[in-house]
Amino acid sequence: MKANLEKTENRQAYLTIEMEPAEVEEGLSKAYNRLVKKANIPGFRKGKVPRSILEQFYGKEALLEDAVEHMAPEAYEKAIKEQDLKPIARPEIQLDKTEPVTYKVVVALEPVVKLGDYHQIKISPEKVEVKEEDVEKALEQIRHQHSIWEPVDRQVNSRDQVTLDIESKIGDDPYINQKDAEYQVEKGSEFPIKGFSEELIGMKKDETKEFKLTFPEDYGRAELAGKEASFKVTIKEIKQEKLPELDDELARSVNKDFKDLAELRSKVTESLQKNAEETAKRDFEQKVVDEVVKQAEVEYPPIMEDEEIDNLIRQQMRRWQVDERGMDAYLQSIQKTPEQFRDELKPAAIKNLKQSLVLTEVARAENIPIGPSDIENEIESMTKDIPAERKEKLVEFLKMPQTQANLAATIVTRRTVERLTEIAGGTGETVEKAEEKTEAVEAKEAEAEQKEETK
Repeated sequence: MKANLEKTENRQAYLTIEMEPAEVEEGLSKAYNRLVKKANIPGFRKGKVPRSILEQFYGKEALLEDAVEHMAPEAYEKAIKEQDLKPIARPEIQLDKTEPVTYKVVVALEPVVKLGDYHQIKISPEKVEVKEEDVEKALEQIRHQHSIWEPVDRQVNSRDQVTLDIESKIGDDPYINQKDAEYQVEKGSEFPIKGFSEELIGMKKDETKEFKLTFPEDYGRAELAGKEASFKVTIKEIKQEKLPELDDELARSVNKDFKDLAELRSKVTESLQKNAEETAKRDFEQKVVDEVVKQAEVEYPPIMEDEEIDNLIRQQMRRWQVDERGMDAYLQSIQKTPEQFRDELKPAAIKNLKQSLVLTEVARAENIPIGPSDIENEIESMTKDIPAERKEKLVEFLKMPQTQANLAATIVTRRTVERLTEIAGGTGETVEKAEEKTEAVEAKEAEAEQKEETK
């Protein structure tokens, strides 16, 4: 066998493997031994048909086809060892020709990441300030949440709630047909179609109205885009919202432990501050990571991109709670092919993949420490509020090898991002200190294992 590395491009190695005549003959002999056991040729018992007769009966091509199929994996294994290649996925192997038997092989290689000087990145986190108007807006939302709806005898206004009968069609097909439907009238609303709320404003109780509306050309559901819908509605009841006073009584209705409005306002301010800080922290982390990725040079084989797109599709299927048939139906509804859908996901897949590869390389460069105790602490944190009847099974799942590997990766990623934000903010520790910390963690765990063994 002769293996020749033609080129390496996009982290893929392109090999040509040419088999020696003796290897082909050995392959043909093995193919004969496999086929003769299954051959049913008149005048011969199974397994006793001479090779020459078998070749006449099936044709030499059938024997060669079986031989080249079974020779390929072994030839590939020898070739990658000879060329010192480290594949990360199954290869693409194609028979190039039969005289001599030659294979063309594409091997996906490990990605390569060259980090920039990320220690020079300096980004200041934005200061978080909760404004008084934000607090007032949140308190107003609380008032709406605790409001009551009272029947009124007047025309429909925006923000009223109406009970109505609705009949509608798109062409000759029924659309929305419902008795005593509850509907919140809101100017500018696009449900069920833009302009519907505006048609109801000014109507009175027991009044019936017919009208037509057209879906925009860029409507989310492609099968409705640009089509005209006809509606017939009858108002059965009109209600207006009655908001509670912003006072101590409202505060106690929100939480019986609140003494007065001042305490409610304080808790709302505290909650807004916490949420704003968490949002600012995530935004800051992402800015730092984006800058680190921007500085880095990343090369990976195309198969990794395809796998990440597959992963995004699986995530969407889980989110929508659909199987492959459900996904097919969704693609038909938006009039897109699977290829077009994959193309739409490609930018997100590339971003995810590059970020993951860069963070993995940073974790290696910074020597991010992690040990069994970290995983135990993570499991404890994840399950501390789980009821006892469910906790045991969840812990059992979380301690499975693959799950623990995923948890370890999550912890490393989180700590890597923390390290990068420390560096960007000017509080990052040196690689030497990180190595000292790792050695301390390893020594502590080794000591704990030794104590456990002596018990």
